[in-house]
Parts: sequence; C-alpha cells; structure tokens
Amino acid sequence: MKRRPSRHAQRGNMAIEFAIVFPLFFVVFYAIVTYSLIFVAQQSLTLAAEEGARAALRFQANAQNVDDALALRGAAACETAQGLTNWLAGAAQCTAAPAPCAYDATLSCIEITLDYGYAQRPLVPALPLFDLALPDALVARAMVQLDPDNVL
Repeated sequence: MKRRPSRHAQRGNMAIEFAIVFPLFFVVFYAIVTYSLIFVAQQSLTLAAEEGARAALRFQANAQNVDDALALRGAAACETAQGLTNWLAGAAQCTAAPAPCAYDATLSCIEITLDYGYAQRPLVPALPLFDLALPDALVARAMVQLDPDNVL
C-alpha cells in the first residue's frame, strides 16, 4: 500500500505554483487595464472633437471678414473640446483650422484636431518592453461645414 505524501512533504508547492502563474495573470490584467484606458481616452478625444465641431457650427461670430469669423469659430471649438478633455490634465493639444471641404472646395469647413501625446503622458506607467505595443499619440479629428450665408 502506497502512502500519500504528508502535508509536511508538500510544503511550498503552492508558493512555487503562485510564483509561476502570478506573472502571467499580472501581465494579462495590466494589458486589460492599460488598453481599456487607452480606448476610453480615444473615445473621449473623438467625442470632444465632435462637440468642438458642433460648437464652431453654433458659434455666432461678429466679425468683419470671413478669416476673422473662422478664427473665432475655431477658438470656440477648441475651448469646448479642451473643456471635455480636462480629465487628461490639459495634455490634449487642440488645433482648429479652416479647411476646404472635401466635396466642394468653395464651401467653408473647419477641421478640429485633438492630439494627446500618450508616449509623454501615459495614463498607466509602461512596463519594460510593453511600451513597444502602446501608441505614441492618440489623435481625433472632426470637420464641420459652415453655412456660407452665416459664416460672419
């Protein structure tokens, strides 16, 4: 009859198994948290760019010429967009520039671009070698066509 190993002989097995399995579980958990926050930040930037475009569309510019009106609308768009990304600690850079509309170059459009340098300000500290799989920057763009009669 074979004897079962005693508890005393098995002491340390769980610690060794934990030491082998824990790093794998930690890397999977770290990847889930990191990429979830990246997706949240990207969605937030996209929403902010869209809301900035809507703000440029709704803004009532009291300007003397079209260039000044577009600049005022762009400033309003960036102010709105950056207000929605303040949880990123103001790290999202906004640019709003007049652009020709893709389908008709005679119309006035404004393109809002939000750029968050993820490599300089990661939301979660990067593990060694894991930062190779992380993006350098998160970028969101939105464009809005302005009514030619109401640009000023």
